[in-house]
Amino acid sequence: MSLRINDEAPDFTAETTEGSINFHEWIGDGYAILFSHPKDFTPVCTTELGYMASLSAEFAERNCKVMGLSVDPVEDHTAWAADIKETQGHAPNYPMIGDTDLAVSKLYSMLPADEEGTSEGRTASTNATVRTVFIIGPDKKIKLMLTYPMSTGRNFDEVLRVLDSIQLTAQYQVATPVNWQKGEDCIIVPAVSDEEAKEKFPGGWKTIKPYLRVVPQPGN
Repeated sequence: MSLRINDEAPDFTAETTEGSINFHEWIGDGYAILFSHPKDFTPVCTTELGYMASLSAEFAERNCKVMGLSVDPVEDHTAWAADIKETQGHAPNYPMIGDTDLAVSKLYSMLPADEEGTSEGRTASTNATVRTVFIIGPDKKIKLMLTYPMSTGRNFDEVLRVLDSIQLTAQYQVATPVNWQKGEDCIIVPAVSDEEAKEKFPGGWKTIKPYLRVVPQPGN
C-alpha cells in the first residue's frame, strides 16, 4: 500500500551506524527526517550526506533528528563516511540504516513489497526509487514526502524551509504562500472566520480576497 501525507510513519527496528534503533522511540517527542539512498559510494549521494551533516545545528534548533538509509551494509556506510568527510568536509553525524534486507525500503513504498532478494548484487539503478525524503512529526505522522531522480541532488535548504512552515502552521492557524521564507507574511486559513481572526491576530491582516487574507508571521 502506498504511503500518503498524514499516514502514520511505519515503525521499524533496524541496524544503523549507531547501533540498533527503534524508529518511533528514537523520534521521541520531536520531528524527524528520514532520507534514503540507493547505494553507497555514489557521487550525488556523497554530496547530499555531507551537506546534511553540515546542517546538523539547524535541525537541532528545530528539535528535528535526522536519519539516513542506504540498502548497503552498515560496515560499508562506515567506509563511505571517510570519503564523505574527505570530499565534503563533513562526515555523517546522524545514524545511517543498513537496509540490506530491503525491509525499510519496502515498508516505506520505495521498493515493491514483493521485491525479492537482498542488497547483494543490486545496483543504484535497480534501487533508483530509494531517493525519498520524509518529514515525520511528533505524532509519528508523515508531513512531507519528496522523491528525487538519481541525477538530481536534493535541496536540503528547501527541506529546512518546509520544516519551518510545517512547525509554524502546526502552532498557528495559518498557511504559507508560494516561496515563503521564515519571517515573511502568512495566509490565514479559510477555516478561521473573520471574527475568530480578530482574536487570533489582533494586529490585523490584509484582505486580498475573502479567501485570501495575509497576516504577518505569528510569533515573529
